[in-house]
Amino acid sequence: MQKDYRPYWIKKTYLRLRSAYAEYFLRPRFKSLGQFGTFMRPWHIKINGEGISLGDCATIVAEPDRHVSIGVWGVSEGEGEITIGHYVMISPGVRISAANKISIGDSCMFANGAYITDSDWHGVYDRMSRDQASKPVIIEDNVWIGDHATVLKGVHIGENSIVAAGSVVTKDVPENTIVAGNPAVKVRDLDPEQGFKTRGDFFADPLEHAKEYDQIDRMVLEGNSFWVWLISLFWPGIKK
Repeated sequence: MQKDYRPYWIKKTYLRLRSAYAEYFLRPRFKSLGQFGTFMRPWHIKINGEGISLGDCATIVAEPDRHVSIGVWGVSEGEGEITIGHYVMISPGVRISAANKISIGDSCMFANGAYITDSDWHGVYDRMSRDQASKPVIIEDNVWIGDHATVLKGVHIGENSIVAAGSVVTKDVPENTIVAGNPAVKVRDLDPEQGFKTRGDFFADPLEHAKEYDQIDRMVLEGNSFWVWLISLFWPGIKK
C-alpha cells in the first residue's frame, strides 16, 4: 500500500472540502438525500433527472475514468424515480438508469461497473425512437451485485441474494440465492440461519463510526511533515 504522507490537518481539510462539494453540488440534485454520506471524488458522480432519493450512510466511490451515473429519464417530464435505501455501497463505474421505477433496499452493494436499468431505451425495429415500454426493477435489502453485472428491466431480486460478476439478470431472483451467468441462473442457496452481517450493522452508530475513523487517521498520519508531503507530490518515490 502506498504511504500517505499527508499531515493529519491536510487530510481533514481535504475531507471537509469534499463534504462541502457534495453538499453544495450533489444534494440539490437529489429529491432527498440522507445524512452521514461518504462521497469519494464527488466531482465524478453524475446525478441526472428528478425523483432520485438516497438514504443515510451511503458510500459512493467514483474515479476519473469510471464515473458513477444515477439518472432518471422519464417518458414524460417529471415521471420516473429511483429510490435507494440506507447504508448502500456504490463502486466506481456503476450506472443506474430509470425510465419508470427502480427501487433499491438497505445495505445493498454494487461492485465496479454494475448496471441497473428498467428499460431497453430503444425499440428492436425502430431504433430511432424512444422505447415507451419499461418494467420496474426491485432490489431488496442486503443484495450484492457483482463486478460488471447487469440487471435488466422487470427483475425482482430477493433479500440477501448475490449476482455474480459479469452476470446478466433477465428474470427474478429469489431471496437467499446466488445466481451467475448470461443469462443468470441459480448456482447456490444461502442459509439465512447463519445470519448476515450487513452494512447496516457497520453503520449502526454513524457518529461513533466517524470518531473511530478519525482516531485511526490521527494514529496513521501522526508525525507526517508538511514539507515531506509537498515533496512527495512531485517525487512519488520519496522515502521518509
